[in-house]
Amino acid sequence: MTDFNAKVIQEFRANDGNVGGRFKDMTLLLLHTRGVKTGRLRINPVATIQVGETQVIAASNGGADRHPEWYYNLKAKPEVIVELGSNKYLAQAEITSEPERTELFEKLKTEYPGFADYEARASRVIPVIKLILK
Repeated sequence: MTDFNAKVIQEFRANDGNVGGRFKDMTLLLLHTRGVKTGRLRINPVATIQVGETQVIAASNGGADRHPEWYYNLKAKPEVIVELGSNKYLAQAEITSEPERTELFEKLKTEYPGFADYEARASRVIPVIKLILK
């Protein structure tokens, strides 16, 4: 885990899911996955929106040309743990396909305009994932 992620996670947990700085106006969740190769627990802060009863996230990786590692982990093992606010849930990750992917990504861009920048930089289609809380 990077020092940056560790600080965000610490702030998230200390403030019932609220994080300041560049994340001040964003809803974050902590996504727990298992490493595909190592089996180790991985925790990543991820921006989310709620659509109905479902949390929606994007594997944007800041617009990098490669998917984030957590994406490969949940693709291999779609049962994940989600920390949202001060609560933890089991969830089933579902990678969306078209046209739903584009529809949900448009909602993410509306809520968080930075996703449009990520999309413009990436030479890949950014996956959108639904987290269906159990």
